Amino acid sequence: MDSMTRLYSGVAVADRAAALEWYTSFFGRPADEVIGGEALWRVSDTAWVFVDEHPQRAGHALLTLEVLGLDDILARLATHGIEHEPVETYDNGVRHVVIADPDGNSLSLAEGPASDR
Repeated sequence: MDSMTRLYSGVAVADRAAALEWYTSFFGRPADEVIGGEALWRVSDTAWVFVDEHPQRAGHALLTLEVLGLDDILARLATHGIEHEPVETYDNGVRHVVIADPDGNSLSLAEGPASDR
C-alpha cells in the first residue's frame, strides 16, 4: 500500500451548524479547511478528520485519536460542557477515554504511557 499517503476520516452528522460548533470546541479551533459542505480538521501531517451532514448516517463513526496531554484536553473540553466516559488505563499503560458527539459518534482519545513520550 505504498501508494496511499493520507487518511481522511469522515464523521456524518445530522445538523452541520450544530456539529461545527461542537467540533470547534472539541478540536479547540475552527476547521482548518471548508470544502463544499465538509469541514476538515488536520490532526497530523497526513491525517484529517472531516465532518459532513448526512442525517441518515449520523452517529455511527468510531475514531481514536492519539494525543499528548490527555488531562489538559479533558479539562478544556469540560469548560465547553463536553463530557466523557471514565478514563481507562490499559495493561500496556495507554490511557483511553470515549467522548460522544451530540449525534452519538464515538471519538476516543488515547495517550501512550509516559515512558513512550
